[in-house]
Amino acid sequence: VTGSNPVSPTSQSGIGFFVDRAVVVGLGRSGMGAAKLLHSQGLPVSVIERGDDPLVEERAEPLRQLGIEVVLGLPLLPESFDRWRGALDMVVISPGIAWDHPTLEALRHEGIQVLGEMAIAWRALSHIPWFGITGTNGKTTVTHLLSHVLQSAGLSAPMGGNMGISAAEMALQLRQPDAILPDWLVMELSSYQIEAATEITPRFGIWTTLTPDHLERHGTVDNYRAIKRGLLERSELAIFNADDPDLRRHRNSWDRGFWVSADGPEPGGCPADLWIDDEGLVCDQGGPLFSANVLAMPGRHNRQNLLLVAAAARMIGLSGNQIASGLASFPGVPHRLERIGSRNGCSMFNDSKATNYAAAEVGLKAMDAPVVVLAGGQTKRGDADGWLKQLHAKACSVVLFGSGADELHTLIASSGYDGPLHRCPDLSHAVPVALDEADRLGAISLLLSPACASFDQYKDFEARGDHFRDLIQHTI
Repeated sequence: VTGSNPVSPTSQSGIGFFVDRAVVVGLGRSGMGAAKLLHSQGLPVSVIERGDDPLVEERAEPLRQLGIEVVLGLPLLPESFDRWRGALDMVVISPGIAWDHPTLEALRHEGIQVLGEMAIAWRALSHIPWFGITGTNGKTTVTHLLSHVLQSAGLSAPMGGNMGISAAEMALQLRQPDAILPDWLVMELSSYQIEAATEITPRFGIWTTLTPDHLERHGTVDNYRAIKRGLLERSELAIFNADDPDLRRHRNSWDRGFWVSADGPEPGGCPADLWIDDEGLVCDQGGPLFSANVLAMPGRHNRQNLLLVAAAARMIGLSGNQIASGLASFPGVPHRLERIGSRNGCSMFNDSKATNYAAAEVGLKAMDAPVVVLAGGQTKRGDADGWLKQLHAKACSVVLFGSGADELHTLIASSGYDGPLHRCPDLSHAVPVALDEADRLGAISLLLSPACASFDQYKDFEARGDHFRDLIQHTI
């Protein structure tokens, strides 16, 4: 396929900035990657980190060995930058830092450029064409699936960004003397990353879904939508999920775009460009391409993900057979409806990636009932009605854990749910209760789909899902 691609990579490259001093804030995955990338480009760079415990010291050491200055115990305050006043041109932040943080506003007022780690990576990688994938839910699955389909067809298409390897770390790897440039980069982009990197202009933008999320950061759904919309507006070609109610409601505001639907050729009365017909065949205007059943992952939402990937792959010249072959060999995404075992006829699923009500609703919809549901963690703002409706329809028992257990218990009980409700301090206590409930009630499925962030007890949703997998596998 390489070389026959009608949308071929460009050959331009360049760092794109000149600075006296850059300061990177934070020693997380993004901060580490950004500091190393800037240093590799010969730019003077320092790192500040508010923590100063032994674990943070350990993280700082590899950077110091490279000759990068790391200053610990410095919170994100204007005075923390005093030692570099007069030479400071750029401050680079991780996605976890609010874009409107008062200190960042003060720095901008001084004329200092504030960028996200993703912007630094874009400047180093913009000579390679990007797929930029965003959405409230589905973006991780689409990112994994698209990378897999392209690589199955013989293209080099590594993935990263919001999950896996950071974009800056990927850029650093591709700067190595023996590195071979990929044909495409498949990048998952969160709203946090997009708002801090408005210069990113992907060759293709893919928008999976839009439901209220991260409102504690963005304030309103309109603000949240506008951030994601910006990425698609800057993309050369934009691909949309026509089955998403919010995206479809705003369809008339787009004068261009490619729309896909798992509900047939005219979702909501508007024509689709790629769809699944009544016989389960993926079709475009030229006729059937392949059966949607080639993808083993359950759920209607995964058919939508399949179509978004197929549309992107078709646009760069892959045949229906190549796409179907890649879809058929896809092993699935860790922590997203990941089947991790079975016991007494009950299948166990790790859906730790479901960090909000909308994602948990989608996961529950894909399950065979009756289901024992594990939910909990750090609660988020959002509309829980759809999730509660699915609990009423499918859950034979709900086991709650973590800091949000009491809040969720009140929410579920007040909705009129009449099944057993259990509260546990953590996942280690919740899993045995859920397994006992599955045996007692003859459940077909046991589903960890938290509907909450993980930060009350875990560093991220991956750590939560890994812990759940270990607990299950040590039990069955």
